[in-house]
Amino acid sequence: MAKEEKSTSTLMLAGLVVLWYAGNTFYNVYNKKATNLIDAHWTVASAQLIVGIIMSVGMWATGIRKTPNLTQSDILACFPIGLFACLAHCGSVLAAAVGAVSFAQIVKACEPVFAAVVGVLVPPMDIKPPLAYMMLIPIVGGVGLACIKEGKGVDVNVSALLFASMANASAALKGKLGSSVTKAMKADKTKNMDAANVYGVMNIISFFCTVPFVVFYESSTLSEVWNAAVEEHGATPIIQNIVLSGLFYYFYNECAFAFTALVGSVTSSVLNTAKRVIIIVVSSIVFVEPMERNTIMGSALAIGGTFAYSLTSKKAAPKAKTA
Repeated sequence: MAKEEKSTSTLMLAGLVVLWYAGNTFYNVYNKKATNLIDAHWTVASAQLIVGIIMSVGMWATGIRKTPNLTQSDILACFPIGLFACLAHCGSVLAAAVGAVSFAQIVKACEPVFAAVVGVLVPPMDIKPPLAYMMLIPIVGGVGLACIKEGKGVDVNVSALLFASMANASAALKGKLGSSVTKAMKADKTKNMDAANVYGVMNIISFFCTVPFVVFYESSTLSEVWNAAVEEHGATPIIQNIVLSGLFYYFYNECAFAFTALVGSVTSSVLNTAKRVIIIVVSSIVFVEPMERNTIMGSALAIGGTFAYSLTSKKAAPKAKTA
């Protein structure tokens, strides 16, 4: 019986990883297609979250999932996490929109660098073992190498770099600020905040946080941009790609949250790193993104460094000897 349970558990974990990877890959493909069709990238990012909200609310309304039971203070406690989740999502969408998907993924491999800085600067201080900090060197070096084009020298899409960096910084802050809040809510069974509902609630807050950005950056031109896009491409492919990207965004995050809840953050972080390899390869094929020798070597170095950081960052630092 124990052997059968272990086999079922292993099979379930493997299935979650496959669905997570497939969902993330399809999301990146449809997201890039959507942002190629319409130059309203904040709006696309916001619309993707609406698709997830419809999914969550539908499951709560039909009783498929228990409805979260949150107080006003709970929602306020979740707001900073939702805000940084919003900025992480929008940064990723905009980075891929203005540049190559592969380049955005290479820069996003730098997330451990931002997490390490946030861990030191934002209390409570989180000091990693020295070996983990050493692994940041190949990450930064790999991204730098990927930016050097043969015969051209340093060639950086500054906008894509900045948006991807915004996503990295926001993801690091979300992780730092959110862990204690979500743990407390999960521990209180009366709140019905399992991994799926935590993501659903954060998704709703994230959407409301995107609205001011959409209004500020795109509301004045959205009608004109939409009409021009429809005239050039038709409404159906635009809507179709936005909806599909939203569905796969919700789907892969559901799988990732469920997997992390079962195995912990270290294993999840390692597999999240490996996932980038698949996305880089698939996007370079689908969108015919050139992969020069330095890009391949740099991405391999950065992703390898991230993989090593994930393995070493959770190891206990040596305790100071007492006299």
